[in-house]
Amino acid sequence: MAVVKKDKKRKKKNGEWAPKRLGKKDVLTKKDYERELRRLQVELVQLEEWVRNRGLRLVAIFEGRDTAGKGGVIKRMTALLNPRYARVVALPAPTERERSQWYFQRYIAHLPSAGEIVFFDRSWYNRAGVEHVMGFCTDEEYEEFMRTCPQFERMLVRAGIILVKYWLSVSDDEQERRFLGRINDPSKRWKLSPMDLQARARWVDYSEAKDQMFAYTDIPDAPWHVVETDNKRAAHLNLISHFLSLIPYEEVPHDDIKLPPRQKRSYTRPPKTSQRMVPIKYEVV
Repeated sequence: MAVVKKDKKRKKKNGEWAPKRLGKKDVLTKKDYERELRRLQVELVQLEEWVRNRGLRLVAIFEGRDTAGKGGVIKRMTALLNPRYARVVALPAPTERERSQWYFQRYIAHLPSAGEIVFFDRSWYNRAGVEHVMGFCTDEEYEEFMRTCPQFERMLVRAGIILVKYWLSVSDDEQERRFLGRINDPSKRWKLSPMDLQARARWVDYSEAKDQMFAYTDIPDAPWHVVETDNKRAAHLNLISHFLSLIPYEEVPHDDIKLPPRQKRSYTRPPKTSQRMVPIKYEVV
């Protein structure tokens, strides 16, 4: 992340140094990033309240290569949202029963009701990517998906669902660096699966599959938006800012809240010694 140096040409705003301009881009320090991320997260809360207030249904799909940062950006987008109305869907491999169903059937069960936002960490596009490349579906099933997926998404849009699709793009070198980081870090090793290694070994196959997927499914009703993610922090801000720009929302008015006085009546509580208290091992100042 670029380091911003204070200079006389930059002005302070609200007691803080403004980000240094580089063309039309903002070059931020880590502190600037955290401040801007917090601002965007508050905006996402306002968007969520608008969705609830207007009874909207919003679906955001996140696709991309392994290590592209799908989970990370979803985690930051949902950090302040109400989990009762904003859900993350990350489905495991289909069961035998699910494999016998119409392909889109198990995804339909997770679509939002009025006032809800659903974030798909991978979606029905598994068929155009990993299933096709790894041979988990037949050529006929793949071709049927490519024909019917645009029709399916147009149905969703016509039904009033707001559908947003993101492809997170990571370079060859950066993916290798992140894979090595997972291999060498015990806290991240669980993220590395045999399928991830195959995705690395079949880099060109996945590239071709992605290009074919875009050729069929980048439709005006539900276009793909590509986000460069080699710089994770920049990707978080760029994607969230773009996402907020796609949905015209307004701040929902709230009634004034007044904290009621605490109840007062005679009651003797049992001593804490009668309870199993967690030992105070740490003190934080």
